[in-house]
Formats: sequence, C-alpha cells, structure tokens
Amino acid sequence: MAWTGLTSSSSMPEARVRAAPAVSMGAAPAGGAVAAIDCGTNSTRLLIVGSDGATIDRRMRITRLGRGVDRSRRLQPAVIERTLEVLGEYHDAMISAGVRRARAVATSAIRDSANAGDFLAPAADILAIELRVLSGAEEGRLSYRGATVELPVASRPYLVVDVGGGSTELVTAESIGETSLEAVSLDIGCVRVTERFFSSDPPLPSQLAEVRAYARRLVKATTDAHPAFTRARLLVGLAGTVSALTMLSLGLEVYDRAQVHHARLARSEVSRLLDELAALDLKARRARPGMEHDRADVIVGGAAVLLSVMEVLGSDELIVSESDILDGIVAELLES
Repeated sequence: MAWTGLTSSSSMPEARVRAAPAVSMGAAPAGGAVAAIDCGTNSTRLLIVGSDGATIDRRMRITRLGRGVDRSRRLQPAVIERTLEVLGEYHDAMISAGVRRARAVATSAIRDSANAGDFLAPAADILAIELRVLSGAEEGRLSYRGATVELPVASRPYLVVDVGGGSTELVTAESIGETSLEAVSLDIGCVRVTERFFSSDPPLPSQLAEVRAYARRLVKATTDAHPAFTRARLLVGLAGTVSALTMLSLGLEVYDRAQVHHARLARSEVSRLLDELAALDLKARRARPGMEHDRADVIVGGAAVLLSVMEVLGSDELIVSESDILDGIVAELLES
C-alpha cells in the first residue's frame, strides 16, 4: 500500500496514506491514526496514536546513526543501511495501524553530517514522506511540548533537559505559550562525549573528569546567557540516558513505562550510578540487570552529562518523562 505525499501548510512535512485494514495491533479510531518518527543519533523511534490520542504502538531501536559523526562528519554506510531497515519496519507498522498522517524528523547526527543526503533520500523513498532535519531549537521545542503536557501547572516554570546521543537540549518557558520558550542545544550527547573523550574501557578517572569539566563549562555558559534556566521550579529529564538510569535506580530488570514515567531521580543517585558504571568495563555493564545491551557503551557518557547539568543548575532531583519529541509531534498532528 503506497503512501501519497501531500503539500502541507505546516512548518513540518506530513503525508497521508490510504486506509489499511484493521490488524491485531488495533484498528485506528474514526479519523485515522497519526504517527511520528524520530531518527536520532543513538536510536530510531516510532509513535502511533489514534485520533483520540491513545497510543497504538511505540517502538525504539538503537541504530547508532551518529556513530563516528563527531570525528568524521560523515554517516557510515553500515549504520545508514541498518537505520533504513528499521524505517522499513516502521513503515509497515504504520500501514498496518491505518495511519493517515505522519511526520518524520532527524536531529543531531544528520545536522552534523556532510553526506546527510545519503540517508535522507532513501529514507524518504522508504517512508514516502520527507524527513525534516530539525534545528536544535525546534528539537527542543517539540521535546518540551511532549515532556510537559501531563505536568501540573503549579510546578511551572519547568526546565526540560533532553540528553540525546549527539546533543543535549535545555528548554524552559517562564509563561504559558510557546512564544516564551527559550531553547538551547549543546553538543554533549552520550554518543558524542563517549567517542570524543573515552579511549579506555572502563574510562580512566582523568577522562571522566575531563568530560564533566567540559560539560559543566558548556552548561554554565548557557545558564549565564539564559538566566531563565536557573529560575525553573521543576527539572524534567527525558531520553534514553535518563530512562536507563531510572531503571537501574528502581531495580527494574524489565522496562515498565508506568514505573519509569514521572519517577523522581535524585542527583545523588545519578552520581552513585555514574561511579558504579564508570568502574565497570563494557562486558560488566552489559551484565547489570536492567541494562539495555546496546546502551551500555554510552551510558557512562550520558550519566556524566546529566550529572553535570544537575550540578550547574543546583538541582537535587528531576522528574522523569517518558513522553518526549514524538509526543510533541503527534500532538501537533492531532491539532492540525
């Protein structure tokens, strides 16, 4: 069943598909389902929701699209192929779910790659929709919307910290409405700092100290330029690093969104887990109950970035959000 691209007045591309038969995963409610795809530096993710906002399907595959990009500024053919295979799987899932409209975005790895077209062109062919390469600010805006939709208004202003593979976004809004948003994207994602600073396994104490000092300098310069970040009442953490650390903190061996979403993660716990994980080699980290196999090699870098952010902000804890950029995109699709 082919996708038929349409011109949209929105700032982001979208597409429509012909109705597909209902399948066991659940037929779309009246009006049709909508979907969002995020091609990140570390993972490629899909969210499908019905017209009533209920989740039909949510998937995540670690594809490491940004492997080596920090050094070479080029996407590797093998990771392009691996990510395209996942997009084919996601396309089939959207057809089966009766998706009528979809948006697909790419972030840090594609922003930084000189050969981004080697991925974007075949990806568009597979999905039959154009992938929008988001700026850091747009990525932050959509992440903020998805992460804060369920939070209490009394806890405003929020500061969202999104620790991705290639970058970390900081986003806040001191008043209701997106016109007040302040968003900054920093090049300190878990994949990027791991490749840039860690040449030993486990990393040497000096390498870990260098990462933390570098991250703190970037975050401090950002908070100096954006004082609104220091006035937030609630720190909201999202993305794979935050979820993985929360699972370890809760002692979960199998991912349970209900327990992770809106859990509290203390800075002291992040520090404890960083010390424990940084003392282990990759094999031992992968053996930790609850540790995702393909995240174990970058979890130390991600934890170092998160701890550095919390230290500079003086935040004793954060609230974990499992809703993120995908949820922000589908919210806009349902409104349009």
